Amino acid sequence: MSSTQLFAFGINHQTAPLDVREQVSFPADAMEHALHDLVSHRPVREAAIVSTCNRTEVYCSTDKPDEATHWLADFHRLPTRELEPYLYRLPKEKAVKHAFRVASGLDSMVLGEPQILGQLKDAVKSAEHAGTLGMLLHKLFQRTFFVAKEVRSSTEIGTNSVSMAAASTRLAERIFGDIGEQRVLFIGAGEMIELCASHFAARHPKRITVANRTVERAQALAHRLNGQVITLNELPDQLALHDIVVTCTASTLPILGKGMLERAIKARKHRPIFMVDLAVPRDVEPEVAELDDVFLYSVDDLADIVKEGLDSRQGAVAQAEAIIDSNVVNFMHWLESRHVVPTIRALRDQAERYRRHELERAKKLLAKGEDPQKIIESLSNGLTNKFLHLPSYALNHAAEDERDDLVDLISRLYHLHPSE
Repeated sequence: MSSTQLFAFGINHQTAPLDVREQVSFPADAMEHALHDLVSHRPVREAAIVSTCNRTEVYCSTDKPDEATHWLADFHRLPTRELEPYLYRLPKEKAVKHAFRVASGLDSMVLGEPQILGQLKDAVKSAEHAGTLGMLLHKLFQRTFFVAKEVRSSTEIGTNSVSMAAASTRLAERIFGDIGEQRVLFIGAGEMIELCASHFAARHPKRITVANRTVERAQALAHRLNGQVITLNELPDQLALHDIVVTCTASTLPILGKGMLERAIKARKHRPIFMVDLAVPRDVEPEVAELDDVFLYSVDDLADIVKEGLDSRQGAVAQAEAIIDSNVVNFMHWLESRHVVPTIRALRDQAERYRRHELERAKKLLAKGEDPQKIIESLSNGLTNKFLHLPSYALNHAAEDERDDLVDLISRLYHLHPSE
């Protein structure tokens, strides 16, 4: 019978294109349901799901990894064969090393980017809230965050890192030159939009507008940017008034279609619109890229730009990998030690039974008024005999072919030196 083990599986920007990744992403409001579904319908004891624009990964404790991987396709109503070519499976120490590398920014599209650490912490919070984070995953992520902190404080892995937000700004400058003459529209008000907005605001665009499903959150962001707020329902009328559009919402369906963009371009008399879609699933219909006057970029399209500055950080990668490898060894040692816990517990329980038995016997003798000195002597002899009976019996009755091994083992356990 296979034993329960740590197991991770998923897809990321290195193994799967965007149109595949967006099919298996998990919106924040669906995470708890997904975790419950996985743990209740599969042989999975613990689970946590990491879902970002670049990856969807499941970390779990299971004795049947294949059934766990099938769940991802089943949950999203996809044929398993369609997802299979893009999946990676990481058992035991490979799962540990992968978690450490992801948290340290070594597995990101942007080498050394810090945002993934916050996303991992969100995944842990979701699993805790859903009740699917047990001792094994708690220990794994606790160690993961420790390793990430050590990597970032001991190496220069994040130095000169070009974030997705900075890349979006650079690309806009390549197309328009001076962003100070452009009108910028941000759709969404989450962390990624806030990062992008801070980069664009530093270039002092002519106007900043924030559109969001909840107006209150949009107003808070717009206030910091000295911008204005519109609702998502106003997008069809407002889109044509903007030169740069950056969108990243949690919508499961596109909110900007080809028809809407065609009307906006016509109203702009074919002046170009620069669009960055950082959402997964995408906020902008892929067909929009076919329009002549729209420059549309997805998260994958920004890959070449974010690789700038990579050379200066390659030396830090080797340092980071060494830190990670050392911590993987330590974690696996802890994990393997968990297998002997039931035996240690049983040994202690037996010792406790011996202790209670001899103690009760001693109390009864004291109650009868017998000599306390003799009772203490009897108590110690009784405990000694009980503890030594089984190893002595095993030695005396051992078969010839196992006697030497048993002598060596007991000598190690009790630090004996029979030859002396």
